[in-house]
Amino acid sequence: MEPSLSRIGLAGLAVMGQNLALNIADKGFPISVYNRTTSKVDETLDRARNEGNLPLTGHYTPKDFVLSLKRPRSVIILVKAGSPVDQTIAALSDYMEPGDTIIDGGNEWYENTERRLHEVSQKGILYLGMGVSGGEEGARNGPSLMPGGSYQAYLNIEEIVKKVAAQVEDGPCVTYIGEGGSGNFVKMVHNGIEYGDMQLISEAYDVLKNVGGLSNVELAEIFSEWNKGELESFLIEITADIFKVKDEHGEGELVDKILDKTGMKGTGKWTVQQAAELSVAAPTIAASLDCRYLSGLKEEREAAAEVLEAAGLKEEVGTVRSGIDKKRLIDDVRQALYASKICSYAQGMNLLRAKSVEKGWDLNFGELARIWKGGCIIRAVFLDRIKKAYQRNPNLASLVVDPDFAKEMVQRQAAWRRVVGLAISAGISTPGMCASLSYFDTYRRARLPANLVQAQRDLFGAHTYERIDRPGAFHTEWTKLARKGDTHVAALN
Repeated sequence: MEPSLSRIGLAGLAVMGQNLALNIADKGFPISVYNRTTSKVDETLDRARNEGNLPLTGHYTPKDFVLSLKRPRSVIILVKAGSPVDQTIAALSDYMEPGDTIIDGGNEWYENTERRLHEVSQKGILYLGMGVSGGEEGARNGPSLMPGGSYQAYLNIEEIVKKVAAQVEDGPCVTYIGEGGSGNFVKMVHNGIEYGDMQLISEAYDVLKNVGGLSNVELAEIFSEWNKGELESFLIEITADIFKVKDEHGEGELVDKILDKTGMKGTGKWTVQQAAELSVAAPTIAASLDCRYLSGLKEEREAAAEVLEAAGLKEEVGTVRSGIDKKRLIDDVRQALYASKICSYAQGMNLLRAKSVEKGWDLNFGELARIWKGGCIIRAVFLDRIKKAYQRNPNLASLVVDPDFAKEMVQRQAAWRRVVGLAISAGISTPGMCASLSYFDTYRRARLPANLVQAQRDLFGAHTYERIDRPGAFHTEWTKLARKGDTHVAALN
């Protein structure tokens, strides 16, 4: 008797792939799995047995794998971004038919997805690039899913992804994002926001520890407390946990023994590059990327500390710390973190909007905030407020000017300025908080000193300028006039 066909297939069984496959099987959808290294297939089969005899079958050749699927077939691939994806598509698509669907669940550059979408469409195959967030835990128990590409392809798997995604009170954390590579792009920006969030939290930690003199035990308590209020989020929750873990190889907590060098995979860099391409200011995300680069220069930083100390630089932390009201500092840092975070999310949303306009994706920002409320790394209670802000006004220019968020920024700005000022006077760098604050201060000012920059550009490059009191473009012979005392302006028509 023929074994019955699976509802969906998954190729690529590293940790994320295994966990997502088991999640799908757990939700009652029979699934076929395949991996080039056969031991991974066996490992996944073992897990499926041990985790509840889940309806999962293993296959050892691309042909057997594809032919084990119900038509129209849907195959998720979770392999390393770049050429491994192309190789996997080539191996599988030989056995696929028009109407079948390929879903790439990796962190892929969105233009690669658009190229592949076009290539496989020549064979009549449908394609989705689907961002998957939540790490291995999310993949197994409910990730946030961001599928973009063929809408028909999405409809083919909608029933599955809605059950597999994280569930929040207003539905599953998945939605059809839009055409082309929009799903990958949204996931990329999600990761950029995540960089900003992590940087801001590390700065809050730095100020509390070094200016406030707080112990890890106190920090764990503070972050646990913060996680009950407006800052409630996955990253705040795990931060509280990190401070509690003791070092098994010595005294104290493990966090203090970790080398201060940050790794990165590239999505944060792509986000900042895209922001520059689209002329969108994303200073908080850029600052977090710069900090990762600077953290990598561990030896140079140690040498710099010695050279500058020898040159007479004195640590100001002690002086600043002596006059500190701890309770107030903790509350100020909480407010500064929240206000900085709003700016970081505003930058991410503005980048998404600019791309959506450029590509005609018609992204729904309220929906994006909603699907990020569960499953993903940046999941946070305040995403619900972002969702509501975009529901009130889908054309919101910036989160900073949503009436609710505007009130919150105004209420928190005194605390925010105190924290940044304190950090600066103590010589503790807070690049993310400073970037957020200067973003806020630049964006809210009706007039900036850009008039002087424009005058400089006109002087040395005849770039012309506009005036605030009359229409048209103007050019002035600045140097001649400055040195003559003559005030003749040539109007350009």
